[in-house]
Amino acid sequence: MTTSGAGLRARVRTRDGWAVRHAVLTVTDMTGRQLLRAAAGEDGSVWTGDPLPAGPCTVIVTAVGYAPAASTAIVTSSGRADIGTVELARQGGVELPPPGVWTLDPAHSSVAAIAQHLGISSVRGRFTDFAGRIEIAEDTGKSTVDAVIRAASIDSGNGMRDGHLKSADFLDVARYPDIGYSSTDVEPAGPDRWTVRGALAMHGVVRPVDLDLSYLGTGPDPWGGTRAAFRATAELQREDFALHYNQIVAAGVAAIGTTLRIELDIQAVQGETLPG
Repeated sequence: MTTSGAGLRARVRTRDGWAVRHAVLTVTDMTGRQLLRAAAGEDGSVWTGDPLPAGPCTVIVTAVGYAPAASTAIVTSSGRADIGTVELARQGGVELPPPGVWTLDPAHSSVAAIAQHLGISSVRGRFTDFAGRIEIAEDTGKSTVDAVIRAASIDSGNGMRDGHLKSADFLDVARYPDIGYSSTDVEPAGPDRWTVRGALAMHGVVRPVDLDLSYLGTGPDPWGGTRAAFRATAELQREDFALHYNQIVAAGVAAIGTTLRIELDIQAVQGETLPG
């Protein structure tokens, strides 16, 4: 029989205040006998109505991707235990944005490619037209990233060079207008880094490409939304994508290096759409 004011009350949060959805709270007495097991809701809250046996108890909180937490609480004579806020730390110690869909904001993001020029310096280009979607899962390893870049938006700061990069010698944007990336899995690579494994489709070729990803933080924006920031890098071999053009200059030095370094600075907005 449910008693008003009885039962377990708790809130489960990350260290930076995000709700941990579907965390599981297990309550045992001091002999280890299970008294209650309940799952947190979408807002990270637990509120059960059935009274618990009065006296001390142990509360264990678990959630996928987080280190478990345990504490001792006292159940009152009315059968109520108010645990308050339980903070869970991400396994590895780094908090992530809350699970759900995040939409890439091109106006506050950059996609750059850097190539060696003449063996002595670098040439940097960027793509100005792109879109993407990040879905952060409760189990971080099941998170996904999907993005598309318009190849014709390449901008290296030189109109003649840009025309050559768009030509059949390089990106061949008339035949291959889009560059696409879809992730397959995410693996921890350090205390604040992850490896995003996925496939890059460019110039009619699809190859596996890993991104070295760092999460930089989350915060509110002036438009009432919430933003998360990421930085990622990767290295590509031009020949892997049939980008074979290479003029040889004096002493056998290639005009453009065979390796491309990709640098991504990304802001994503929580939700399916960008602020209007």
